[in-house]
Amino acid sequence: MAFDIDMIKKVYANFGPRVEAARKLVGRPLTLSEKILYTHLWDEKANTSFTRGVDYVDFAPDRVAMQDATAQMALLQFMQAGRPKVAVPSTVHCDHLITAKLGAEQDLPAANTESKEVFDFLASVSNKYGIGFWKPGAGIIHQVVLENYAFPGGMMIGTDSHTVNAGGLGMIAIGVGGADACDVMAGLAWELKFPKLIGVKLTGKLNGWASPKDIILKVAGILTVKGGTGAIVEYFGDGAENLSCTGKGTICNMGAEVGATTSTFGYDESMERYLRATGRADIADAANEIKEHLTGDAEVYANPEQYFDQLIEIDLSTLEPYLNGPFTPDLATPISKMKDVALENGWPMKIEVGLIGSCTNSSYEDISRAVSVAKQVSEKNLKTNAQYCINPGSEQIRYTIERDGFLDVFKNIGATVFTNACGPCIGMWDRVGAEKQEKNTIVHSFNRNFAKRADGNPNTYAFVGSPELVTALAIAGDLSFNPLTDTLTNEQGEQVMLDAPVGDELPPRGFDVADAGYQAPAEDGTGVQILVSPTSHRLQLLDPFTPWEGTDLKGLRLLIKAKGKCTTDHISMAGPWLKFRGHLDNISNNMLIGAVNYFNDKTDNVKNALTGEYGPVPATQRAYKAAGIGSIVVGDENYGEGSSREHAAMEPRHLGVRAVLVKSFARIHETNLKKQGMLALTFCNKEDYDLIQEDDVIDIVGLTSFTPDVPLTVVLNHSDGTKDEIKVNHSYNSQQIEWFKAGGALNIIRSQVAQ
Repeated sequence: MAFDIDMIKKVYANFGPRVEAARKLVGRPLTLSEKILYTHLWDEKANTSFTRGVDYVDFAPDRVAMQDATAQMALLQFMQAGRPKVAVPSTVHCDHLITAKLGAEQDLPAANTESKEVFDFLASVSNKYGIGFWKPGAGIIHQVVLENYAFPGGMMIGTDSHTVNAGGLGMIAIGVGGADACDVMAGLAWELKFPKLIGVKLTGKLNGWASPKDIILKVAGILTVKGGTGAIVEYFGDGAENLSCTGKGTICNMGAEVGATTSTFGYDESMERYLRATGRADIADAANEIKEHLTGDAEVYANPEQYFDQLIEIDLSTLEPYLNGPFTPDLATPISKMKDVALENGWPMKIEVGLIGSCTNSSYEDISRAVSVAKQVSEKNLKTNAQYCINPGSEQIRYTIERDGFLDVFKNIGATVFTNACGPCIGMWDRVGAEKQEKNTIVHSFNRNFAKRADGNPNTYAFVGSPELVTALAIAGDLSFNPLTDTLTNEQGEQVMLDAPVGDELPPRGFDVADAGYQAPAEDGTGVQILVSPTSHRLQLLDPFTPWEGTDLKGLRLLIKAKGKCTTDHISMAGPWLKFRGHLDNISNNMLIGAVNYFNDKTDNVKNALTGEYGPVPATQRAYKAAGIGSIVVGDENYGEGSSREHAAMEPRHLGVRAVLVKSFARIHETNLKKQGMLALTFCNKEDYDLIQEDDVIDIVGLTSFTPDVPLTVVLNHSDGTKDEIKVNHSYNSQQIEWFKAGGALNIIRSQVAQ
């Protein structure tokens, strides 16, 4: 039986009529993305045909999902909203705060001890406000959502950028910051700029070593890390129908790495099979009744160039495996060319570790295909030449693959089975020797490979591939190995080739689990007490941010001019800092410590304008705050790419940064800055970035008449007495300007409740 079946049936009851109304309004056939967007408008009687990439639109998502690291701040904000219960079905999943070190048997109890205060807080808040709670060890949020909550045609937001994984079941699922989640849980509309549409037409069928992961690795190479910004990627074609549901989830999951708002597929038989296999036949039956509405109109897919803003075509029959990296997920290299490319770039050829699993690739199909490769170690008298580790995606997956003997196969080749959690994928990997910062190569089936992300070592060269390719490379221990053409020397000195992987889309004997790890909330949570110790170093109740003072901002100092790639990992690192995600002041001590200072090419080393000395970024900003001086951060292209973590916006806000001025923003980060009452600005002329000098005193002029579509002026007062005036753009609409004036969106919610 499915969760929230009444809600889903209500969505489906209204779906057809709303699609018909939208089609009539727009005056043409509709893509799947448009159908879901128009059926989830906040104003059900809206009569506007929205312009892609231009119009801000209010939506009514069906549900909210939060992982433990981001849920802390989301729920701390929700607690201030004054609501007795969440307005839409919501869940919390404890998957980020578990360090991968020795294996699940030791690591999970250690996490339950170390983070008990946080887990207890999340469980009590969930219990009080009607939120479903998934205990530590239950699994990774996106795998658990796919198994239990995702449904075709639905709309979901989640406080993690890989919320988009649910597109594998035909949803519009979008990663957001905690403030957005707070709005929806409080019963308010959720605002999004109406996305552009990128169509990806898939033809043919995967074969041999090629996998769904290779589709998105190729797409990432085409679009780059910012090519999907502001757009939904919609996959279609006979090739899409030939993919498994979980394979579709893999593709949608890593769509976050091209900056896409989300990705999705039309409802088909693979989704129906998956719903029935995961105990949701009632949803499959309901979806079948309206299935013509749960995919794009036939005219759209027959003539896609007329309906999408950009079109990509991929023939799956000729697709070969890819490895993407290092240090960026869009550096795509076909496996046939990896040897030459690696040698040309001087990448370390010896593979130290292969890691599979994660929210991207931990389905039964993924694991079964990897097992088919791992079995060949004993069958062909080989040995594994790299360390090998696994993060199962959920307890249901782990229990089922243990029952079917897969874990025994992995353990026979020396594998370490980590907890059903994120682990190395998000930097929660206590890797022996990483502190030495030695140059080395790892391969994994995760989604991101930014510098220092997995193990904290800036010299770890991480490459992204499918679980089966990662397994083959771990056996070979060599980055130049191509399993399609190369042989390995076995223990008898013979040359042998690995057979192409095979696997089952779904477990032949069905899924099984003893305890999935779910905890239902109290029917009436009014008596539930939530206690946060004032001396806690892990949790801190929030104080409202100060409203705008009503004047232009004068006398700002430059905190840092960030050079090159500046992701949310650079702005607010994860790894060991995750423990402070519920304590804004403590976690602010990691603010921008990974950003490269343009003026000295160093990280966490900026000039303090008050003393003339160089020091850590957070300490410098705290000195400005203590002196009552505002500051500004300047950045490069696609500033804030990566995770949805709103801490990257809240930390600067908390420490007194007033504005962030960059060449371009990643979507989620720009929204997070706006929600927290920050100024998110972009250069009208990107070359003006070069005018920013280290000792500038900076004014932002035009705020007293702050209006949509009207640029502001930034005055750069240089230390030699000269100055430059530059124009800067913003994308604030009228409502977002009110967030700025109020000191943050939450202050407006709080005032509405008080009235």
